[in-house]
Amino acid sequence: MLSWDIPVLLWLLPLALLPWLSHNTDKTVAWQALLPHDRVSQLLTLLFKILSSMVIACLLVALANPYIPERIVERSRQGAEFVILLDRSRSMDDIFARPPRNTLPIEAFSTRSKRTVSRDYLVEFVKRRPDDRFGYILFSTRATEILPLSYNREAILATIEAGGLGKGLSKTDIFKALSKAADMFEGETYRGSRNILLISDGGEILDADEKSQLQQRLAQMRINLYWIYLRTVRGMTLDEHEDDNLLWLDMPERKLHAFFKQLNTPYQAFEAGSLKEFAAAIDEIHRQQYQPLIVEERLPRQSLADLFLYMAFLSCLVLTVARVYTSWGVRQAFNKETV
Repeated sequence: MLSWDIPVLLWLLPLALLPWLSHNTDKTVAWQALLPHDRVSQLLTLLFKILSSMVIACLLVALANPYIPERIVERSRQGAEFVILLDRSRSMDDIFARPPRNTLPIEAFSTRSKRTVSRDYLVEFVKRRPDDRFGYILFSTRATEILPLSYNREAILATIEAGGLGKGLSKTDIFKALSKAADMFEGETYRGSRNILLISDGGEILDADEKSQLQQRLAQMRINLYWIYLRTVRGMTLDEHEDDNLLWLDMPERKLHAFFKQLNTPYQAFEAGSLKEFAAAIDEIHRQQYQPLIVEERLPRQSLADLFLYMAFLSCLVLTVARVYTSWGVRQAFNKETV
């Protein structure tokens, strides 16, 4: 819808009729047959009046400053919607993939914390997905919504970068984090694949009521769940094996993983004990989540004043050339008569 900054100037548009109100320059001639019928001159005169009216009208419209307001349009793209849950517990400040003692020197391994590594891979992940909508939650004993679902790439990247600062807290409450993530999708129009990306090095034993709530909400909102588990205990995996250490049987991580597998919604876990495994997890999620997605694109305000100024300029240019040519022709005729 077209809008105007100074619509009152449009009342001056009748001034565009001024070129048609010029004084009559017709002469009375005794014998009309002496006047030649010059159709070209008549057409040029009509054209110049039209151009003069255009100049006045276009300048008035440009001064009124027409524009198309900022608006949101929906477009079809390939991608998904993600809510990122990043663990901010104290254990995430530990070195990622810490080597066992009495082995290779520490320099041969990563010396960055789990949180720093997670931040770097998340930044890369977001940059690779230009059409996705992202939300961001940090959680420890409580879940904090840092960024609601947004298409703003700069805001998303800045939020992830800021999430790598500071020190972690003591405990982890994954139930609150998942509930907060589900809250971000509540009331939203379904546009395409919805996903929760959980990055954590720990688990939690949920009670029956918490399990029921999560199972119902995730299924109702059609949310997929990904968990990138950053290994803390060397050798332990999320799935049980026959030769497992007895101390691993009741680990919260395994209990949480077992519950996730019972959800009525797609779930996939990735165990990252090295940078290579973390990168492979990010690559696999990126590959899976290229699906049809309805994207809301915010179009900025578009001014149309330049268009009318350009039209006025072209009309003035034609009129100027015609005036110069006419003056040159009159001067040439005068010079011939004096000679």
